[in-house]
Amino acid sequence: MSISFADQVAIVTGAGGGLGRCHALELARRGAKVVINDLGGSMDGSGGSSDAAEAVVAEIKAMGGEAIANGGSVSDRAGAQSMVDDAMNAWGRVDVLINNAGILRDKSFSKMTLDDFDMVVNVHLMGAAYCAHAVWPIMKAQNYGRILMTTSPTGLYGNFGQTNYGAAKLGQVGLMHSLKIEGAKNNIHTNTIAPVAATRMTEDLMPEAVLEKLGPELVTPAAIFLVSEDAPNGVILQAQGGKFSIACIVENEGVQIGVDATVEDIASNYESIVNLDGAKPRGMLQLNAM
Repeated sequence: MSISFADQVAIVTGAGGGLGRCHALELARRGAKVVINDLGGSMDGSGGSSDAAEAVVAEIKAMGGEAIANGGSVSDRAGAQSMVDDAMNAWGRVDVLINNAGILRDKSFSKMTLDDFDMVVNVHLMGAAYCAHAVWPIMKAQNYGRILMTTSPTGLYGNFGQTNYGAAKLGQVGLMHSLKIEGAKNNIHTNTIAPVAATRMTEDLMPEAVLEKLGPELVTPAAIFLVSEDAPNGVILQAQGGKFSIACIVENEGVQIGVDATVEDIASNYESIVNLDGAKPRGMLQLNAM
């Protein structure tokens, strides 16, 4: 089976390098016309330059594809709208949105300023919401759309010094869970990729020997599948170094104590309450039941 994006238009945020660049190049190889969005700022979100986005556009054009650059900031509503406007003005539709743009401002929670917390949440979570909101009416009118969120192990499981990043990344998962329900009737599927890859954002977080085995191109097959015509809806797919797995929220059977339950009842039944034997992925069951 060959997966094609011929006649489709894709927007990839943060596509000037790393994961975004790999996703954009693969979409172009498979026939998509691509908006390469990248603010071109530093890792903490400061500054800006169009050079990175223009370089990826040049790569795509060199392989015979079609692409345009956009330098809007995803954390700004007008910036998010600008990339959608660029796509519509150039090609008249938007089929795929990959929310990949991100920044880091790592510090332990006690040392982190609330400005740093706000900025990371604004880029990762609000940026994903702004971009999705901008493409939503277009995808509804088309009765087709594929949206990809980008979470991380920090969002799913936590990491020291990344409370802002983790909160924003898990927030994207929550956004996905509702969008998958709201978009289903219009054939809009929303999924999430949870990558571990050697990028500018991770180069100082892992040893070089580990990074050498985690090329961003090894994540891209999973990301591209999740925005394809046959994509599932509401899945968190983990990808790292050629290994792929699913992450999900599960719910167990629980314990029926009764409406007169006391604090002591919770304490004495706690081990049974948290027993995960027979637990099932709740979100998938809810979607399948609709």
